[in-house]
Order: sequence, then structure tokens, then C-alpha cells
Amino acid sequence: MADRAQEQSGAAAPDLAALAAITDAVEDGAGLPAILRAAARALDTSLILIDRSATVLAVAARSPADERSLMRDADDVTTIELKVAESTVGRLRMRASERPTDASLLRLVTTLIASEVERVRAPERASEEAATSFMRAVLDGRIEVRDDLIARGKELGTDLGVGATVVIIRAHPRNPTEEDWRRRLLALAARGARSIAPGAIAAATADEAPEIAVVLPDGDGEAGRRAVAAILRELESGLPGFAFAVGRSRRTEDPLELHRARNEALLAANVVEGEPERVELGYEETGTYQLLLPHMNDPIELRRFYDETVRPLVAYDEQYETDLLGTLSTFLECDANVNATAQRLITHRHTVRYRFERVRELTGLDVSSTDGREKLSLGLKAMRVLGIAPPRGPAHERGAEGGRVPR
Repeated sequence: MADRAQEQSGAAAPDLAALAAITDAVEDGAGLPAILRAAARALDTSLILIDRSATVLAVAARSPADERSLMRDADDVTTIELKVAESTVGRLRMRASERPTDASLLRLVTTLIASEVERVRAPERASEEAATSFMRAVLDGRIEVRDDLIARGKELGTDLGVGATVVIIRAHPRNPTEEDWRRRLLALAARGARSIAPGAIAAATADEAPEIAVVLPDGDGEAGRRAVAAILRELESGLPGFAFAVGRSRRTEDPLELHRARNEALLAANVVEGEPERVELGYEETGTYQLLLPHMNDPIELRRFYDETVRPLVAYDEQYETDLLGTLSTFLECDANVNATAQRLITHRHTVRYRFERVRELTGLDVSSTDGREKLSLGLKAMRVLGIAPPRGPAHERGAEGGRVPR
């Protein structure tokens, strides 16, 4: 009767020997690759097992071409979320077989695989949670005894007593992308950092934040630079279609100063995000931005200065799709030379001068005076340190129309 029902439904009959092989592999602790191979035989298809960070845990494919097709998520590939107690532990990619797979069999097999993934990865996740908790406490300055900090770090496999560097990594997708890319970002950043400094700790700065902090042992002051290069290689190959901004602190000899190093890395990351032509920046390269570092922990004064200088320009640019802020920035980069500014912006110098009249009307600051230029320059720096993105609208002025875009 059961065989006739299966024939009528078109579903393949379960391979009981293959099912027994799955349970034997689980009982023997044979590992995820052996379990996945048994599952592929039971389901009569090719499988790839991927964890939450998009790392491939095991492959059971009939050929290298079949494996590549599964990785590309082709049209005949089905992706199944593996869950334990409503928590996603990974994904199973399966090629559709010629005969429909029995739903009950598929559910049984995927449940077994999900349970094994949870069992195998649970200690690692517990270690990740402990490392994240430790790193956030260190960067927030909540551990006040040096020996305690070093001892807790050694329990997690890192020796911060030799000195350390902090790296901040941000990623921004240029196009809509899969939801779990943040976990992928974390895994790639950690892998790159640990290839240089095996004791590196990486964690998101906040839950679901597109920003990763890395604390890595740095005995000679060079590990941080080399780690950034390795991290960028991992990110560029593992997250194509993303824009990155990486800030690096100076090496700190005293691990109790890592909260200050965190601010240095944050400042560098904020500055590099305002320079589209750059991807990474070390704190020592930030120049006069360093004057604003003391305000990183309490940015109220920075915000006030920004409000009193360039914020009116930001609001005007956003409303009228002009580029007063960009013109001002270019003017300061050109050493206050109007002709050089006009040449770089490919516009007439009279248009540049008219924009500066708008700047004076909106801010009360005159770019022709040293005091006005200094205040506006610091306002732009405060804006970057605060992480405020400039308006992206293009400027399309006609002559002396104040940058207004014709509607």
C-alpha cells in the first residue's frame, strides 16, 4: 500500500539504508561531511551545507561542476533554512532531483542536519559571545585593572599585554543583497585579522550593525597595518558589490588605553568615509582631525560647532540639490584659490564666487577671511568625525543663480 501511494505521488521511496547511515554518522560523531554525504544518498541529490555566516561547512556534490552550480544558487537549486527552536543555524542548498522528494523524509533529514550543526557549532558560538562581551567591555573602558584585562584576554586566546591595535570596518552594499551579509562581514574580517594576528578578536560594535571592531595583539606596531591589508583582501573577494571604510588606531602599549584606541579607529573610519577615493586610513594619517579626538566620547561640543558652521549648507544642499558644501571643501583643498577651484569643478569662477556669497548668507562666515575659512574647515571636520554623510545631490547651477536647480 505504501509503495503504491508513493508511486502515485511520484515521490522517490526512502532509502532506509541511507537513513540508517545518517543516524550512524550522528551517533559515531563522524562529522558534518559524513552526515551530509549520507543525507545526499538518502535524498538522491547533491547538497551543500552553509552556516549562518555563509561559510561552507560540507559538500556532497556529484562533480565539481555540480558543486559550482550549487554555489551559484542556480534555478534548479532549492535553499532550505535549517532551524533549531526557531533559531536559524544554517542553510542547505539542494539540487532538485528528477523525482519529487518525499516531504516527510526531507523534513526528517534536514532536522537531523540542523541538530548536528547546532551541536557542533554551539561551543564556537559560546566562545564568540564571550569574546564579543569581553571586547565591548575593553573598548568601553569597563575593565579597570590591567592584570585582570590581560588575564581575561588570555582565557580567550589573545595576549593584549604585548600591545594592541584597534581596527574599525564598515561595509555598505551598493545594491540590494542577502540579509545575512553582516555575519559574512564578521567572518571575513575575523579571518583576515587572524591570518596576521592569530589572537585577534572581532565582533560587531552593536547587534545587527554594519560595523565590525577588531582588537588584535600588536607587539611591534606593524601587525595592525598588515592586518588591515589582509582584511581588505578578504572583504574584496568575499563581498563583491560592497563599499568599505576601514579605520586603524595607533598601537597602544597599555591595554587599558584601548578605549582611546577605539576612538582613534572610529575617527579614521569617519574621515575615510568622506573621501570616496580611499578605503582605509590610519589615525596617524588624519592630520588636523586629531584635534577633535577628545570630543569623540562626548560629541555634544562637536555637534554644536557643526550646527553653527556647515549645517545650514547641508540643509540648503539637501533642499535645492546644490553643492555648496562640495564647493567649499574643494576650495579649502585648493588652498583657497578660486581659479583652481573653478578649474577642478569645471565651472566659471564667477559661479564659485556666487556660491560663496550663499555660504556667507547662510553661515555668517566669509571664506575670504582667515577666521571664516578656519571655522568652516573645522565645521567640515566635525561633520566627518560625527559620521554625518554629505548630501549626494549634484549641482547644476546656471551662472549666478545660487546653485538652484531648475524644477
